[in-house]
Amino acid sequence: QVQLVESGGGLVEPGGSLRLSCAASGFIFSAFSMSWYRQPSGKERELVATIDPTGRRKNYADSVRGRFIISRDNFQKMLYLQMNSLKPDDSAVYYCRVQFKQSQSWGQGTQVTVSS
Repeated sequence: QVQLVESGGGLVEPGGSLRLSCAASGFIFSAFSMSWYRQPSGKERELVATIDPTGRRKNYADSVRGRFIISRDNFQKMLYLQMNSLKPDDSAVYYCRVQFKQSQSWGQGTQVTVSS
């Protein structure tokens, strides 16, 4: 079955960096666009970044553009999110997601906390 497993979250000081990973299995990873979402505590889940199946086209939320980089390794079936210049407002649970024709799948999430 489809499985997405995020890792790499943690506690970081403002201005620091983290790299999130999402290991995918159970589907043809190279055929689908992938996305990162985040959900701050007490708030709605929001789209952070999307990458097309080839890895060439990427889109970012205005709040992270220029600081975050989404990438993928289709051979390893891995999705990444490099997060730089982190701010306290970036604190959230981060999820990877894949959208199929008639369904979607989410990972369990990884907590990112930006605090001094």
